[in-house]
Amino acid sequence: MASLEEFRKAKDEFFASDPRSPLMPEQRRTFHGLSYFPEDAGLQVRAKVEPDQEPEGTEITMDTTTGTERTYKRVGSVRFEVGGQQVELALYSSEEDESLFVPFRDATSGKETYGGGRYLEADPPEDGIVVLDFNYAYNPYCVYNEHWSCPLPPRENWLQVPIRAGETNFEAS
Repeated sequence: MASLEEFRKAKDEFFASDPRSPLMPEQRRTFHGLSYFPEDAGLQVRAKVEPDQEPEGTEITMDTTTGTERTYKRVGSVRFEVGGQQVELALYSSEEDESLFVPFRDATSGKETYGGGRYLEADPPEDGIVVLDFNYAYNPYCVYNEHWSCPLPPRENWLQVPIRAGETNFEAS
């Protein structure tokens, strides 16, 4: 995998010039890159997955920013420590993607980061362990373009601690 710096540079290039970018054409003309927290090795978490009680996972319906709903399977949860506090996040899967989907809100939401929450993706667990690297946490596309429909993190993934890693608020130039 590319380094975090390379990943961020490639993402900025995609947003600036790719026709699939979530930015509107007028936004792309003045776009100079996304804003990020500095890399924090302490927010690269290895955690044991506590599987969901249902063998196939529990179906969870998430509201979206456009008032529709999306269905995911709750795979399980992970517990880890952030800033000396124990936290728990649920992990979800969908039929469209092999990676795990981790939507979350934290104490930075609505202040330093998008109020609706951010997303994180992770590879499926290996030997019951998943790696969550919050340095790759990103804003949903609806932050940049209201025509996107983005799932809102369920209440079980609202953290009381700040996660100062990944993307920060988007400032249109």
